[in-house]
Amino acid sequence: MVNIDEVLTVDGCGLHYADSGGDGVPVVFTHGAGADHVLFEPQRRHLAALGYRVITWDLRGHGRSRPAGAPFTAERAVADLCALIGHLELDRPVLIGQSLGGNLGQAVVKRRPELARALVVVDSAWNAGPLSRWERALLGISAPLLAMVPVPMMADASAVTPAARADARRAFAQVPKREFVQVWRATVELLEPDPGYRTPVPLCLIRGERDRTGNIAAAMPRWAAAEGIEEIVIPGAGHISTQDAPDAVNAAIAAFLGGSLR
Repeated sequence: MVNIDEVLTVDGCGLHYADSGGDGVPVVFTHGAGADHVLFEPQRRHLAALGYRVITWDLRGHGRSRPAGAPFTAERAVADLCALIGHLELDRPVLIGQSLGGNLGQAVVKRRPELARALVVVDSAWNAGPLSRWERALLGISAPLLAMVPVPMMADASAVTPAARADARRAFAQVPKREFVQVWRATVELLEPDPGYRTPVPLCLIRGERDRTGNIAAAMPRWAAAEGIEEIVIPGAGHISTQDAPDAVNAAIAAFLGGSLR
């Protein structure tokens, strides 16, 4: 397991991160709500072995980046990611994010496209995608409903394999439910329909075949069609496909980077 001992203090929070260093193309992994850097451990090892400079970190209020120091908001999370890129003086890193991490990557690329050379979105909602009246209504009641769901149940719903479920339980237990709901509200804030927007950098979309979180299963195929690319569906994996099927996700990411960064 990587030591995540480096610290960048931003807005009252010590953001813990690990940087493999080296001269390879930089890749920044950003985990989802309730998780931590461990979510991308198989991918970190795989890309580091291929020569990439790999950065993993714990979002504000998650993992070792506790206490949060300030309430978790979408703007603060985006600013944290940009601050980390700036602090490490990364030259247009590849942004790879799962769930909330994918939403944050989309937001950074849309607002500051010069910061990234490519974007990989794993098991995440489409920020700019259209929302039906029904989807808007569900988003409106999602936070109070989430507050009533026990943490173990949330963890088990996020993954398929016993190992992935166990790690989700471990990570989710570190974030108090009140703070988790704040994080979820921030995720919803990042959903800003913009039908004409297209991602200005190479884009890879990956989702688990059994991911039933939100509208991801329905929206990601539409997103891929709008962007003129093929989504990658990981057989048998759930919302945490990086841990449910690490080898398949590793292969998908490596193939995309090998083709898009030439």
